[in-house]
Amino acid sequence: MKRRACLHALALAGSALSISPVLARHHQQVATVGLQLYTVRQQMADDAAATLEAVAAAGYGEVETAGTGNLGALEFAQALSNAGLTAPAAHLPLNMIDEQPDEVLAMAQMIGYRYIVIPWLPPEMRDETGYAQAIATLNRFGERSAAEGVQTCYHNHDFEFKSINGTKPFDRMLADCDRHLVQFELDLFWAAHAGIDAKAYLSADPSRYPLCHIKDRTSEGEMADVGAGTIDFPMLFAAGTGLQHYFVEHDRPRDPMTSIRTSIQAVKDMRF
Repeated sequence: MKRRACLHALALAGSALSISPVLARHHQQVATVGLQLYTVRQQMADDAAATLEAVAAAGYGEVETAGTGNLGALEFAQALSNAGLTAPAAHLPLNMIDEQPDEVLAMAQMIGYRYIVIPWLPPEMRDETGYAQAIATLNRFGERSAAEGVQTCYHNHDFEFKSINGTKPFDRMLADCDRHLVQFELDLFWAAHAGIDAKAYLSADPSRYPLCHIKDRTSEGEMADVGAGTIDFPMLFAAGTGLQHYFVEHDRPRDPMTSIRTSIQAVKDMRF
């Protein structure tokens, strides 16, 4: 499948009267499942064009980049088009948006990114001073990117939920990042790994979370293909009424191509 598909169109048509508008909208959104390309990073480094074709063949309609593999930006944009994919989001390091904002935004226009996502903070920044610097950088770049129609976001791991002087850094980022300039991509594995209630965050301020990472977690705390763990994704999707893009990811899959096929089928089989 190389174009966006409405996987549940027939089911929705038969039950439209019994499904709330919010849930119906979510059925349509989850039908377009994306892949965070970090999952297939080695394949991307070897042959990005062939990997994108394989990702599309697995049933994904869009991707989130973590670099463009062995291709330059223009070649990557063409390979996306050839595979029938779009790339609405990119993961880029904090120092890159700080030091090369013009280059980042030019690349966004070239490839079609609508979200620039900062994937983490390096360990040396995980203190009060570092978070303050990160927040200032996110707000500064967020204003710049918004002027060009690109939304700045931040993606969590678990360390943002470890309190510093009584405050969770993630809560500080939510409060101090300008809500119109900086939004968030909630990683559902890392939220569960940190022991926080992702549903509470999603439902408390739905518009703050346009993106999420779908990755599963076993009861022993191991990352798993979607459906092989214990995370209640339908509950979280129902709570996240602001979600617009859902990216499957596995940081260390044993067999990346098998993993992405297994995970997308699990997402397609979900009902809520």
